Amino acid sequence: MVNIQKKLFSSKSKIIDLKNLSDKSIKDSIRLGKISQYNLENELCKNNNSNYIKATRIRQSLFREKSGNNFKIPIDKFNSNNFYEKILNKNCENVIGYIPIPVGCIGPITINKEVCYIPMATTEGALVASTNRGCKALNNGIKSYVINDGMTRSPLVNFSSVQRSIEFKTWIENNFDLLKKTFNSTTKFGNLKSIKCNLAGINVYIRFNATTGDAMGMNMLGKGSSKCLEEIKKYFPDMKILSLSGNTCTDKKSSAINWINGRGKSVIAEAIIDKNIVKNVLKTDVNSLIELNYKKNLIGSSLAGSIGGFNAHASNIITSIFIATGQDPAQNIGSSNCMTLFEKLDDGNLHMSVTLPSLEVGTIGGGTGLPGQKECLKMMGINDTLLAGGNSKKLSMKISGAVLAGELSLLSALTTDDLIKAHMKLNR
Repeated sequence: MVNIQKKLFSSKSKIIDLKNLSDKSIKDSIRLGKISQYNLENELCKNNNSNYIKATRIRQSLFREKSGNNFKIPIDKFNSNNFYEKILNKNCENVIGYIPIPVGCIGPITINKEVCYIPMATTEGALVASTNRGCKALNNGIKSYVINDGMTRSPLVNFSSVQRSIEFKTWIENNFDLLKKTFNSTTKFGNLKSIKCNLAGINVYIRFNATTGDAMGMNMLGKGSSKCLEEIKKYFPDMKILSLSGNTCTDKKSSAINWINGRGKSVIAEAIIDKNIVKNVLKTDVNSLIELNYKKNLIGSSLAGSIGGFNAHASNIITSIFIATGQDPAQNIGSSNCMTLFEKLDDGNLHMSVTLPSLEVGTIGGGTGLPGQKECLKMMGINDTLLAGGNSKKLSMKISGAVLAGELSLLSALTTDDLIKAHMKLNR
């Protein structure tokens, strides 16, 4: 994306000194094709960062005139904490403003013996309150475990015959050490774990799986996979590279492969809820919760043909934390794969768990370095004191704990009339 932005900024047209021109003169120059709107930041802000707002203001005005709609998206806080400088060429292009999203907080909630407070960015009334109610019921604490860790990228190549595709698959399986060395040479923190090939006729889908330290890791996987393809080409010069992604990764799409094999962090959180807490705090009973979860989340989702949707609303919690902490919100699709389970213990108490096989998170890169998002991560105890990979695992475990609280609260509300009452009060 940075390379694309550089190309846009390297216009062949004569550069006009914009710093002393009025907004109207600059807009007239853009309309006449003398300068590109993409060049606004590049030219206006060379020696004056305060002109970032001017660039955004002019661009917003242009789009307002083109659309015929008198919209006014906020821009006034762009200069605080060098915010615009942080997003330029990194997080967004063609910027016309920003959208404020409320951030709520849940907690205290104890996860792996640590008392936590977790931010949730959302516009859905009752979500934070509901999840916080689940936190109150989890007074015995939550245990969370990362059982697998590995981001994936799946290039697509093909050959002129099925026989040649099979020969290629066999070679990949027999030369993992060579490709691991090649992949790992491109990254300081990445480590290739496995390569699996899926064949469809003459097409081969190569699924690289690697740990990525504290980064979510898509760029790391892309770079390493590309280097491996260069190495493979030496042995298979007839290989045609069709795409760096063949969709068996799978990124930002629902898929059984992520549900079964995992992607990113595979996490399980569990808790034991005292039957008296279920009665007095959640206003329901253990048997009702178990029956509802079975018939709604397991049978109902099966009838719907759901992939990874064996839960009440895991995506609600995950997406709100993703937005608050600078994750890629589009990855809520795979990350929200979740199975919620309830079981009655011999003493009558409730054992609850949520299994999240493909939670795609990072604590460096993307939007995690932006001021507000960075503070939300800090609020969750994410810092630089852990070994590489420790922070992203910590984040994934805290997200799983919040999901467990959200599931417990909503399912309890569904056994009574509390859900509709809360939404009529808080979400209208």
